[in-house]
Amino acid sequence: MAVAASAAPGALGTLQASRARLVAACCARLGPRWRLPGSWTCPRVDSTIWARGWTPAAGGAAWQRGYSAEVKTEDELRVRYLEEENRGADLKERAKMSSSEVGPFVSKIRAMINEIANLPVPTIAAIDGLALGGGLELALACDIRVAASSAKMGLVETKLAIIPGGGGTQRLPRAIGMSLAKELIFSARVLDGQEAKSVGLISHVLEQNQEGDAAYRKALDLAREFLPQGPVAMRVAKLAINQGMEVDLVTGLAIEEACYAQTIPTKDRLEGLLAFKEKRTPRYKGE
Repeated sequence: MAVAASAAPGALGTLQASRARLVAACCARLGPRWRLPGSWTCPRVDSTIWARGWTPAAGGAAWQRGYSAEVKTEDELRVRYLEEENRGADLKERAKMSSSEVGPFVSKIRAMINEIANLPVPTIAAIDGLALGGGLELALACDIRVAASSAKMGLVETKLAIIPGGGGTQRLPRAIGMSLAKELIFSARVLDGQEAKSVGLISHVLEQNQEGDAAYRKALDLAREFLPQGPVAMRVAKLAINQGMEVDLVTGLAIEEACYAQTIPTKDRLEGLLAFKEKRTPRYKGE
């Protein structure tokens, strides 16, 4: 199992974004140098990888990525854990930008959030504090969202006379429906964890613990449930669901068929059948 930590800054005029975390169960076998969207690379470091990234460079012009590593024995990245460092584009930073700077800056943030959405592995957003504006847009790019009951989240950009620019106008309606998404964006309403659960914005809500990481712990529990599953199957299942939701049912079923076909020739499929027959835990290798 490998673990990576990375910043998840709330941006796009976020008033504050604290203690929002991501956990990604990553079941893709990786080569001598692993690559994720956006030329996100580092040398293979076998079992455990600690990474901190997505911290804004001076002036907010680009997103810097940095890594360190603890080496063990395996060569599969199994879990990705991304933790916010309370750094991102805040209102003071935005106020210093010229009109010509804002558009490119927001485009960079949108591209970064799209990288999260396009990761070929399950991703979980754990919200233990505030996720406002870009913080929530980042969470919306994840497959699953969990939150503490005391957490606060919302797309509040209309209060600033702008609109969500990191995918919020597109992903929120897909998550909770168009009418309710319009209501929340038009009103710039902030929801707590219970309210977010009631409208379907998050999958799980938990009472906050003394350590302030109840959602994070739940996210890790979910990731541990995902880890034993076949890596190729996890990747193509996500692809089938994501692409299928954008098309009609007949086309979606064709996408499912094509994705299923990718699992048939894999060694993992045969290992799964053999492990079932022998009543043991399968040893998947992502191939």
